[in-house]
Amino acid sequence: MSRTPTPTATVGDDHWAVLGLSPGADAAELKRGFRAQARRWHPDLNGNDPVAEERFKRVNEAYAVLSDPRRRQAWESGLDPGSLRGERADPFATGFPEFDDYLDALFGRQARPDDRRSPEPDPAYDPPESSRRSESAQRPPAAQFRQGPGVEVTHAPPPPPPVQAASDLETLVELSPEQALDGTRLELELPGGLAVELWTPPLAGDGWRLRLAGVAPGGADHFLQLRVRRPDGLRIDGLRVLYDLELSPAEAALGCKVVVPTLEGRVQLTVPPCSSSGRLLRLRGLGLSQGERRGDQLVELRIVLPEQLNDSEVALYRRLEELSGDG
Repeated sequence: MSRTPTPTATVGDDHWAVLGLSPGADAAELKRGFRAQARRWHPDLNGNDPVAEERFKRVNEAYAVLSDPRRRQAWESGLDPGSLRGERADPFATGFPEFDDYLDALFGRQARPDDRRSPEPDPAYDPPESSRRSESAQRPPAAQFRQGPGVEVTHAPPPPPPVQAASDLETLVELSPEQALDGTRLELELPGGLAVELWTPPLAGDGWRLRLAGVAPGGADHFLQLRVRRPDGLRIDGLRVLYDLELSPAEAALGCKVVVPTLEGRVQLTVPPCSSSGRLLRLRGLGLSQGERRGDQLVELRIVLPEQLNDSEVALYRRLEELSGDG
């Protein structure tokens, strides 16, 4: 299963979109949007999300550009705002600070011993309406949360739960040879209740995997593994028909005649002497047909040993080993 590349910051990033803002938002909206996105993507709050670190860096870069008039003007003019950042070191070169410590350093707030018990009010933060309604239903009147004359503490909404690491899912889909040949319409209900409708590609084969990108929980992919087999062991791959033929070591070494199934009935096949596992024998014209095109049937030889050997068989194999060594 292939992964979508992790997004990284580039000169062409839309910094407004990264912060969830419309172009031209004022300073208060800029700060509010930054706080919301920084909390959402801070690595400490998204320990299981493999892209949180890069998303958080993009949020930091977007705020750094839009809050600096010179860098913002350069970016809006299509220039690289990174050339104006000076010699400032990478703030994340040695890891990510705690979320509250990071905001304190960024906004120039002074830490106080009782910060944990008395959070500092942020006049630029305005919680969503749904958050205000839920908080007002659970807390005493706001007057009990006042901190000093005329100052009211506004509590930020709780952080989102950690995003679980995405894992791809797979579903087995059985098709008839005719459905695989022409393509067929599928209606499937995936785990989680998601209903999908799709057409399989024509000339599909047994073992093919179709990728449904981003439909699994956590944004993972869901794969459909196609199974195109008949009860007699024939497998379909486009116009070709595949069949695995098991032989004993003696049959493979000496050669033999065997009967194998085909789409048109059973036929006799001659196995040449000294045939090894993996050898392919072709039955021309016994595959599927589409218009004037007709495929072949390929028979792959597989040498199979019995689970146990009796004393006579062991003696014969030892003698065979001796003869092979003498040569």
